[in-house]
Amino acid sequence: MTTALVTGATSGIGAAFARRLARDRHDLVLVARDAGELRRQAAELHDRHGVEAAVLRADLASDEGIAAVEARLSDPRRPVDLLINNAGFGQKGAYLEVPVADELRMLTVHCEAVLRLTTAAAEPMRQRGRGGVVNVASVAAFLPRGTYGASKAWVVRFTEGAAHDLAGSGVRLMALCPGFVRTEFHERAGLGTDNIPGWMWLDADRVVDAALRDLARRRTVSVPDPRYKVLMAAARLAPRGALGAISSRAGRRFGPRHGAAGGHGRQPAAERGGALGETIRQGD
Repeated sequence: MTTALVTGATSGIGAAFARRLARDRHDLVLVARDAGELRRQAAELHDRHGVEAAVLRADLASDEGIAAVEARLSDPRRPVDLLINNAGFGQKGAYLEVPVADELRMLTVHCEAVLRLTTAAAEPMRQRGRGGVVNVASVAAFLPRGTYGASKAWVVRFTEGAAHDLAGSGVRLMALCPGFVRTEFHERAGLGTDNIPGWMWLDADRVVDAALRDLARRRTVSVPDPRYKVLMAAARLAPRGALGAISSRAGRRFGPRHGAAGGHGRQPAAERGGALGETIRQGD
């Protein structure tokens, strides 16, 4: 039985990946910050699908947390066959409205962690001649929309470059670029969503199904819905200056509205400290 490691595994797209991979009979390593929720999820997936589910509490905004996941990915005794780099978050506020410390924390999770974890996974995969990495980005990667979009653009370009360099090695890399997905993402960032049209919302389970199909087809970039494929094709044809103006107006009209809370709406502070690991096995 193969093993998949999923970061940001307890909610949203990460939880959808965990459900689908468990259903497909992959053993799992679930990574997130909430140890209690990780244990609950691991027990549920084990009981429902009979797979082993290890939990690793780690804060990917910290060097210690990234290092703990790197160590698990590079452990030769427990090879990981598929890495899902899903952990991430959004900020409430435009550029200069968000503290630089919060922007840097986002870049650590979206860029540094993705680079380090992909590298930790890809080297042993290349030695074995097989494996896969899915780096979750966003359609925001193709639009000039601040630090979040810039960080996701980095994920796409990094994944494309790494996939090119590893071509023929048996290691597949893919950047997943969904649009608005019905998850806890916006609520956790303090962003309202009432003004987003219903047609723009995607279902997390369907996003994952499409992503895994595209990975099997060896695609390097996956935009997992025809509606967003059309929108992104149009965006590529638009002049950059015009695209920036359109993106800004669309963000104000359809993007998540800022909540009423005071301050900068920054993401709650991440859990700091040591990593926690354990496994839910058959018979436990």
